[in-house]
Amino acid sequence: MPVVESVPSTLYDKIYADHVVDGHTIYIDRHLVHEVTSPQAFEGLRNAGRTVRRPDCTLATVDHNIPTHSRATYKNAETFIEEADSRTQCVTLEDNVKAFKLTYFGMADKRQGIVHVVGPEQGFTLPGTTVVCGDSHTSTHGAFGALAFGIGTSEVEHVLATQTLINQKSKNMKVQVDGPMAPGVTSKDIILHIIGKIGTAGGNGSVIEFCGSTIRSLSMEARMSMCNMAIEGGARAGLIAPDDITFEYLKGKPLAPKYDTPEWHRALKYWRTLKSDEGAKWDSEVFIDAKDIAPTVSWGTSPQDVVPITGSVPYPEEESDPVRKAGIIRALEYMGLEAGTPMQDITVDKVFIGSCTNSRIEDLRAAAKVVKGKKIASNIMRAMVVPGSGLVKKQAEREGLNRIFEEAGFEWREAGCSMCLGMNPDILAPQERCASTSNRNFEGRQGAGGRTHLVSPAMAAVAAITGRLTDIRKHTQAETEHGSPKIAVQAEHPEAITDDDLDKLNDIPTDEEATNASTPFSAGTSTGLPPFTTLKGIAAPLHIANIDTDAIIPKQFLKTIKRTGLGSALFWALRFNPDGSEKPNFVLNQEPYRAAKVLVVTGPNFGCGSSREHAPWALLDFGIKCIIAPSFADIFHNNTFKNGMLPIAITDEAALKAIADEADAGKEIEVDLVNQVIRSADGAELAKFDVEEFRKHCLVNGFDDIGLTMQMEDKIRQFEARRTREWSWLDGSGYLAKHRPGPVKVEAAKVPTTNRGFEKEITEW
Repeated sequence: MPVVESVPSTLYDKIYADHVVDGHTIYIDRHLVHEVTSPQAFEGLRNAGRTVRRPDCTLATVDHNIPTHSRATYKNAETFIEEADSRTQCVTLEDNVKAFKLTYFGMADKRQGIVHVVGPEQGFTLPGTTVVCGDSHTSTHGAFGALAFGIGTSEVEHVLATQTLINQKSKNMKVQVDGPMAPGVTSKDIILHIIGKIGTAGGNGSVIEFCGSTIRSLSMEARMSMCNMAIEGGARAGLIAPDDITFEYLKGKPLAPKYDTPEWHRALKYWRTLKSDEGAKWDSEVFIDAKDIAPTVSWGTSPQDVVPITGSVPYPEEESDPVRKAGIIRALEYMGLEAGTPMQDITVDKVFIGSCTNSRIEDLRAAAKVVKGKKIASNIMRAMVVPGSGLVKKQAEREGLNRIFEEAGFEWREAGCSMCLGMNPDILAPQERCASTSNRNFEGRQGAGGRTHLVSPAMAAVAAITGRLTDIRKHTQAETEHGSPKIAVQAEHPEAITDDDLDKLNDIPTDEEATNASTPFSAGTSTGLPPFTTLKGIAAPLHIANIDTDAIIPKQFLKTIKRTGLGSALFWALRFNPDGSEKPNFVLNQEPYRAAKVLVVTGPNFGCGSSREHAPWALLDFGIKCIIAPSFADIFHNNTFKNGMLPIAITDEAALKAIADEADAGKEIEVDLVNQVIRSADGAELAKFDVEEFRKHCLVNGFDDIGLTMQMEDKIRQFEARRTREWSWLDGSGYLAKHRPGPVKVEAAKVPTTNRGFEKEITEW
């Protein structure tokens, strides 16, 4: 027989192919859950009478809403969290993990923390896996060679019910960085430099693989920072091929295969195949020389608004694109900056070191090294260090880092998302300026009217000492470790599972086939969606580029456990003054646009930013069922379909202008999905549009994705049987004694009991 040569594949292609159940349906190995994007998903399960299919594949924690002040008096979430809506979301998650019997790290558990810190340090994240979470920065986990991406709440529900997702395959993008890093340059500077080069829409529709000698030299924690911000470059996910640095990091992690066992070696053999083949085809490629990267800082309201710390605020008149020029003018006004101002002349009021980007032990060590023996500047009103998890906090305290920070004048906090997104008490006041190690500098991201400059941990630390944005190279000597391979010091994990712990674990099913450990699909009813065939209505014009999810629905309105009622907060900062009065010039405050059913956006990259499904919910609640724009951020684009909405990408400038002209005139337009055409009110054709056939089929028929997937029970079980045969460590047999088959389980701290009444157990549904 002739030898069939395999086609060279990318790392993304390999992982995707290994998880296809059928068509575009892929299996999900790991699901992380937090309090903000999950309550409506669990409500959907209850309403449809469905169970969680694989509780063993789900790990829940609280992070976004929780306060980060001392927990010395902590008894339970109900009495500890003062803000009512935040308390409701956290308490609701506790109710849900009890009812659905999920593993949960609550505030009384030292393993609690930011989901994207907890997953890796527990070994829940493994090479070659698919990892999802209702959070856009799930891309963090791609540092392990895992296909990890954020999903909306409808998809959270879909994974809980079926352990699968309907997923459109992405394009392949390579970003190669070569050469030694210059002194003072970190992975945060590398990713900010990349985003500045490709823009926040540069990776739209793609999975980025970061490669090259510079990337290979990074520690796991530095790689996580890189992949964390792939989403800010528009990518669906970021990937780095696993190597010996990866495998060293995973040794001894509680949920990784037990080190130096047959299971570990089987896993290692597979993990070493996870790399792009020579000759693999890429849809786009970017090449960067590390010597061109300097310590980098953001100046505006988008992660692409960056310059070297030695640079200056840009001049709008130097931008030829009118939409981009208008964006620069708006950003400068919001940030309170004048064009031409040297970045190092900008003073700051607050400093924040934390977030899922830069809150790991390596980040805290880098910042502590800068501030050791020094004091924060007199103009710094507040400087905070917020560890990414309880285990990071304890490790830092063992090393004495907390004392270094506190003696310098920093606040040493408990684990949580904190000031990164300001959904908790840690926020900026209007016009306060912050040097922040977080990942987004959108308007109002860290607090309404707050001004954010994105920097590395060392740059944040030196800003606290000097009181202004400062070149770290002026305060530290060049160190060889910046340009050589680094492996973060890994303390012996305090939560490692031993034989004595086994009796404490939850019961493990011992069926012959590990697939029998999964929960069969419940015979629930499909909730369905209203069919979408044609839509005729007023089209509202919006001439802005890069409209992010924080602009569509600010985070202060995310503290809800319902999907409805968000329309009144749509485009809050654009529609309303600080006192709540309407801004008369904003289009949706004008007639006839108050009744708009279609939004026509002339700038690209609509919906960039968070995976929060609250953005399409707010649009839908206002009455808008169709958005027309040159391009969309991937997750937002996906979320709209899940809610029976239609996003239409019109890339032809003439066609988009024709549609926008109708909208500017206050006229109705007709969107005919069946025939894929947009018409004016008098029936004239304005444009044709493309839509993926399966998406169209679901919209036209009002099909529920979960209901459709539940018809694939046999195929999913067949996939799970193969999964157990080929990757048995994903079922937990690698680290459990006696190699018993069954789901991964780690005992979680019990949710503190309160007097509140609980809903019926899911088993009664």
